[in-house]
Amino acid sequence: MQPTDIADPAYFHKVVDCQWACPAHTPVPEYIRLIAQGRYSDAYMVNWASNVFPGILGRTCDRPCEPACRRGRVEENNGEKPEPVAICRLKRVAADHKDDVAHRMPAIAPRNGRRIACVGAGPSSLTVARDLAPLGYEITVFDGEAKAGGFMWTQIPRFRLPESVIDEETGYILDMGVNFVSGKRIDSMQALMDEGYDAVFIGCGAPRGRDLDIPGRQEAAANIHIGIDWLASVSFGHVTKVGRRVIVLGGGNTAMDCCRSARRLGGDDVKVIVRSGFEEMKASPWEKEDAMHEGIPFINYHVPKAFVHEGGQLTGMTFEVVRAEYDAKGRRNLVPTGEPDVFFACDEVLIAVGQENSFPWIERDCGIAFDKWGLPVLNDKTFQSSVPTVFFGGDAAFGPKNIITAVAHGHEAAVSIDRFLNGEDVAMRPSPLTNLVSQKMGIHEWSYDNDTSNDERFKVPWAKAEIALASIKVEVELGFDAATAFKEAQRCLNCDVQTVFTQTACIECDACMDICPTDCISFTGNDEETRLRQHLKAPALNLAQDLYVSGGLKTGRVMVKDEDVCLHCGLCAERCPTGAWDMQKFLLNMAHAGTSVRAEPSVRPEPSVRAELVEALRQAQGERRSGAAA
Repeated sequence: MQPTDIADPAYFHKVVDCQWACPAHTPVPEYIRLIAQGRYSDAYMVNWASNVFPGILGRTCDRPCEPACRRGRVEENNGEKPEPVAICRLKRVAADHKDDVAHRMPAIAPRNGRRIACVGAGPSSLTVARDLAPLGYEITVFDGEAKAGGFMWTQIPRFRLPESVIDEETGYILDMGVNFVSGKRIDSMQALMDEGYDAVFIGCGAPRGRDLDIPGRQEAAANIHIGIDWLASVSFGHVTKVGRRVIVLGGGNTAMDCCRSARRLGGDDVKVIVRSGFEEMKASPWEKEDAMHEGIPFINYHVPKAFVHEGGQLTGMTFEVVRAEYDAKGRRNLVPTGEPDVFFACDEVLIAVGQENSFPWIERDCGIAFDKWGLPVLNDKTFQSSVPTVFFGGDAAFGPKNIITAVAHGHEAAVSIDRFLNGEDVAMRPSPLTNLVSQKMGIHEWSYDNDTSNDERFKVPWAKAEIALASIKVEVELGFDAATAFKEAQRCLNCDVQTVFTQTACIECDACMDICPTDCISFTGNDEETRLRQHLKAPALNLAQDLYVSGGLKTGRVMVKDEDVCLHCGLCAERCPTGAWDMQKFLLNMAHAGTSVRAEPSVRPEPSVRAELVEALRQAQGERRSGAAA
């Protein structure tokens, strides 16, 4: 294998698995360390720069960072599946314990004369406003509802996300001089374009829930509701009670919100019925766990056949029992088992079988192209449509996802809008801002706590069931207190503090290899990657994570490190007698709108030249260490 180019920002970025997995690339270990230090406001602002809604996401995020957490791969947990760091709940800690941060929001530049319209006041539109308003753009956000927040306000129940948190975090953005036009639903794209806006951003979400066209649907319609519409009615206070027996159809997070809301509105017999198996349900594992914690059963492998009614009054539903069969390519087919159909009595049904985009207000002759699925034809990097001044983001772009993905779309669309309106190439994206700094404080001291905690994941306290289930507005999760937050933060492995190897300082004593607690360091003969992975001290089996490979050492061997299981404990650097290993904190901040594009093709050295420069710096560093050691 060729030596690893650690000058490439993407290399160490991929080693910080949680940040790499986050669509907005929030620097997770950085803010977790700040929480451990009690610097909650600083931790909040690190979050805010990336994900915009720390308090909201600290309660509702889909947590793509947590399955990526290395703690879940290296921790021994008595044969049970190890638990990642509670990254999402620590984000909430920063929001709950911070001081007033209003004065830390960006300064607003003088107006630059350019006007931008955002359709919808959801997370993607608000992110566009957050990025562009400080640059002097005049932003107008249109929404059909009275408050900003989009589906964060209308579809996420108050027992998960208090209204005060939404108001606070949307308020930071609206207070940047953003014009929020509430109660204004755009009904003509052409009319909006004719108003002379320099750019238009469409962030209206995926507002239409899928229906279920089976016998009895029309006759019993009064007691059958589309899940997202019903949740909105609950949020607005239009629905305050539900029948005693409720069936929720669907296995996604919306279905979980529906069943838990129904439980609080008087449903004492609430069940979730899905076509798939329990493990295949699209709902996040913790969402399913929370529903089961509240006594809601799940019935799987049941396909809806009919709504049963008597004179238009819903009495129940019938289902066909199926099983899953998989073909040679792993594709699933649901096959009837031959068992008799099953009847479940109910008073109301909530249909939460998916959402889809709906753009009846965009005229098909206005120039915006749509594909056969009814989605806008977009550049997936710039979010620009076939009309150069029109951009999409969030669920409106590529279909339903989640809040953090919508935020990431908003950041990228804001970059595109800014570059487009300044006559620059939209396809050229600004490089992230990176930094790599040694954490050495002494011979064996580091500026971060490198002691690996053996604690298991701490549980977030809940309100008592009799209180939580009595009201739709009582928040269930209470959040970590400061002491528990500190202990949970200590479970973080500081994966952004990288083990940086200087091959010219290495004397090949193998001390680092001997002391490594996970056997992730090997000194061996070089080979092509597939074979090299197999004959390390411990085989490197996770192909998704790169190997860190040095250049040739004096004996002809190379140093190979499996980044997948490294604890970032620093023992290799502490044990090394020559300082060939160093612990260096890697910080990556994604560039947002207003950041100039670096002319990398002409300025950045060619790989061979860059490697020589890096090697020269390493040699100089090694000489300084040798001098210090002498």
